[in-house]
Amino acid sequence: MKTLTTTEALAAFCEKAASAPYITIDTEFLRERTYYAKLCLVQLALPGRDGPDGGEAVLVDPLAGDMSLEPLYALFRNSAVVKVFHAARQDLEIFFTEGKVFPEPLFDTQVAAMVCGFGEQVGYETLVRKIARSSLDKTSRFTDWSRRPLSEAQKSYALADVTHLRVIYEYLAAELEKTGRAKWLQEELGVLTDPETYIVRPGEAWHRVKTRTHSGKFLVAVKELARFRETYAQSRNIPRNRVYKDDALLELASTKPQSLEDLSRSRLLLREARRGDIAEGIIAAIKAAAETPQADYPKMPDTDDKLQVNPALADLLRVLLKAKSEQAGVAQKLIATASELDAIAAGRRDGPALRGWRAEVFGDDALRLCAGKIALAAKGSNVAVVPL
Repeated sequence: MKTLTTTEALAAFCEKAASAPYITIDTEFLRERTYYAKLCLVQLALPGRDGPDGGEAVLVDPLAGDMSLEPLYALFRNSAVVKVFHAARQDLEIFFTEGKVFPEPLFDTQVAAMVCGFGEQVGYETLVRKIARSSLDKTSRFTDWSRRPLSEAQKSYALADVTHLRVIYEYLAAELEKTGRAKWLQEELGVLTDPETYIVRPGEAWHRVKTRTHSGKFLVAVKELARFRETYAQSRNIPRNRVYKDDALLELASTKPQSLEDLSRSRLLLREARRGDIAEGIIAAIKAAAETPQADYPKMPDTDDKLQVNPALADLLRVLLKAKSEQAGVAQKLIATASELDAIAAGRRDGPALRGWRAEVFGDDALRLCAGKIALAAKGSNVAVVPL
C-alpha cells in the first residue's frame, strides 16, 4: 500500500492519471472539533485491478510536511478524466474550501445508483455487496485519521473505498448508457458543483435555526444571534455548537439579555459563553436586533401547512407517483416527496418534481391529472394512465 508524502510523488501519480479515462477518489477527515473539515487522507485509484499491469491505488497524506494538493487540483480541472466519488458532497466541500476547485467532470455513484433503481440514499457498503460482490472491513470506520503513523488496517480500509469503487462505477456508467439516463445524473449533480451549496453566509445562518415563533421582533434577534455565532465559529474554526447551541440561541432571543448579569441567569448557555468575547458578542447582537427597523425584520418563508391542499387530488397524485416510480424503477422519494405532492395539489407549479427528468417521468402527467386531461384506471395489479 503506497502512501504519497511529497508534492513531487503526487504530481507523478497525477501525470499518469491524466491519461486514464477515470479516477476514483475518496477522503478521510475529522470535523468533530472544527468548523471546517480537517482533511487527513486522500485515496486515489486508477482503472483496472491492482498489480503491475494497472489499477494502481495510492494514499495521499495531506498532513505530510512537504505536501501540496495542487497537482490533484490540476487533475480535477482536466475534463478528459472522469472523477468518481461516492456520496461526494462532503468531499467536494473540503476541496472547494481548501482549493476553490470542483472536479470536472464528476460522477457520484450514490446518485447514479438512485437513478438506476437501487433505492434512496444507497450506501457504499450495499453497492460493494450487490455490484462488486465483495464485503468491507468496517473495523477502522470510527478512527482518528489525523494520528500518525496509520496502521495497516487503516490503510486497507481506506483503500477499499476506492478500489471497489472502480467496479461500481463501470457497472453504473454502463447502466446509465443503456437506459439513456446519463442526463438524469448530470441534472442531479448540478447542485454538488454549485459554490452556493457550500458557502455559509453569517447573515443567512438564521434559516438553519428551527423555531415555531414567527414574530418579527423575535426573528430579528434570532438572525443577529445566528450571525454572530456563525462569524465567531468561522473565524476561530470551531463548531458553531461550541459557541452556543440552538436551544440557548432561542432562549437568548426570547429573554434578550442586556448585560453580563442578565447572561448569568441563562439556563442553557455554556459557562464559557457567559464572559469574554462570546458574551460581548451576544449583547451586541441583541442591541443590533433592537436597533433594526421593523421594515427590515426577517420573515419566515411560506410553509406547506398554509397551503390549501385538495386532499382527493393529493391522493390521486400519490397513486400516480407510485405507478410511475415502479415503471421507471426509481425510488418514489427521489422523484417527489409527500410535501411536494401536496404543493402540486394546492396549485404550486414551481417544485423540482415538475422540472427536468422528473417532469418526463412524473411531473408532466401530474399536471395533466390536475387539469383533468388524464384519469387513472386499475388494470389488474397495475395502474394505467387514461387520456380524457
